[in-house]
Amino acid sequence: MTARIERVVTEGVVNVDGAEHKVENNTWIIGDDAEVIVIDPARDAETILSSVGEREVLAVVCTCGLPDHVGGAIEVAARDEAVIALNRKDRRVWRETWQETYPDIDMEDEGLFGVADVEIEVIATPGITQGCVCLYVEALGVVFTGKTLQADGPGKVAGEYPALADQLTAIGERLFTLPHDTRVLPAHGEETTIGDLEPRFDDWLSGSLTGETTAPEGPLSDGTKVAGIKLDLDDDRP
Repeated sequence: MTARIERVVTEGVVNVDGAEHKVENNTWIIGDDAEVIVIDPARDAETILSSVGEREVLAVVCTCGLPDHVGGAIEVAARDEAVIALNRKDRRVWRETWQETYPDIDMEDEGLFGVADVEIEVIATPGITQGCVCLYVEALGVVFTGKTLQADGPGKVAGEYPALADQLTAIGERLFTLPHDTRVLPAHGEETTIGDLEPRFDDWLSGSLTGETTAPEGPLSDGTKVAGIKLDLDDDRP
């Protein structure tokens, strides 16, 4: 097996509801000496492409449409005329960053990408956004979890959980069924494993993340989530 994984860390500021938040992002590069797929190019396309080097970028895959996951997507993809992939349900979120274009590929749950000698499986994990996904590479024993799951637990947006009930359901049903030694490679912070995080799941369900005694409810009736981010839960049109 020749496929390998590299990490590029970038820093920047994200504006959420008028408030600026400093964010450090992991962009992941998976491939071999000839070709790669770039996952979550947050920003600083020049630095990312420098790490890619002369290898061909086959695709840019975004685990969600939030700005700190797509900010460098177009420039990274443009160099080699690579395709950009995003779950269709995050098209509206994408347009907050890129108003004049759409991704090339609408990712679907259980879809597959190939690079070098491995397959990357798409796992739908709504919660942070309705179109949030994780990317599982069984051959390498890794899952790229974006904002869905990090070393310190479920990820947040601007310090809040947009839809924690949905997020926990996705984590429990789709991620914690993976082998315990699976490496968790998130969009923020250091890596961990499924086995390290899974024992904490019952505490999250019981309300430890929010200080509540029961798991929090999902979206409010008008579609507004806890973080104040407006998402249309039923309509995935652009």
